[in-house]
Amino acid sequence: MVKQIEEVLALVAPGTPLREALERIIRAETGALIVLGDEEAVQDVVSGGIRLDAEFTPERLSELSKMDGAVVLSSDLSRIAYANVHLIPDPSIPTSESGMRHRTAERVAKQTGVPVVAVSQQMRRVTVYTAEQRHVLEDLGALLARANQVLQALERYRARLDSGYASLSALEVEDAVLLRDVVTVLQRSEMVLRMGAEGRRYVLELGSEGRLLRLQLEELLAGVEGERILLIKDYAVEGKRADPAAVADELKALSSQELVDLCAVASVLGFPASPESLETPVTPRGYRLLSRIPKLPQAVVENLVEHFGSLPAMMSASIESLDAVEGVGEARARAIREGLLRVAEASLLDRIR
Repeated sequence: MVKQIEEVLALVAPGTPLREALERIIRAETGALIVLGDEEAVQDVVSGGIRLDAEFTPERLSELSKMDGAVVLSSDLSRIAYANVHLIPDPSIPTSESGMRHRTAERVAKQTGVPVVAVSQQMRRVTVYTAEQRHVLEDLGALLARANQVLQALERYRARLDSGYASLSALEVEDAVLLRDVVTVLQRSEMVLRMGAEGRRYVLELGSEGRLLRLQLEELLAGVEGERILLIKDYAVEGKRADPAAVADELKALSSQELVDLCAVASVLGFPASPESLETPVTPRGYRLLSRIPKLPQAVVENLVEHFGSLPAMMSASIESLDAVEGVGEARARAIREGLLRVAEASLLDRIR
């Protein structure tokens, strides 16, 4: 299976045995070419060298890298399969590199689908290659600074998203939502998630040095994806709401330029992609606000939405009407009514503040 760049970055992050080996190689100023797997496709490009099948240790790998040839590790990185091998990839494979070691690394990664790490002897730089990407490991100080910048920006965007949800909740209670209000919140949620993905990349590369940042990142992203799915279920047109995950994927597929266009975001929900449609009044089905009522099973939520069709109809329903819904019962009907009233009051108070 072809590894994605994120998976490989986790393997070479600070605190891992492989990163320790790479740092030893850099300090020794020897350079290296390391193939992270001995799959059959790799065997086809290997020539000569020494078959070791020895246990992997950072010290052993750094010493073996002093020889001219490449080192091939087992697929689980627990053993050193070959040392001092000559790699002969297809020379017709395009490469953007100029140095022999890096050209070979890029071609081997593309041909075999197995990640390859190249350590530059002169520049003291580590470059990771996968079948589709190339990534240069950054200095930890610079990486920490950039990760902190992303987290600070993410904190601001999350605050704007929470503010947007608070305003939307108040509008829902008043039954005064326009499509523009919905797509603005949906747009902000996608921006937060994209920024979070960038932050995760930095945290992943930081490894053991990014533990605190990881906790901050997870706290900032908590609930964003789940809340977005509920928002989609509330407002997507009938043909799309049955599969909110697919709608979320469509949103992820929008380019950065498309994402800033509210009309493009509206089209993801199934509405016409026109400025006029943004002023269309829309009514929530009630999934998002019902999720705030404790201990309400999902099956009951579905029955309530199916029975009443909209949040305003639910909020104006009597206890007897709620009781008539399958799976509710009198006690739960009272809890739902009281819960919706509490949510409505809290939403209006948040808007005033």
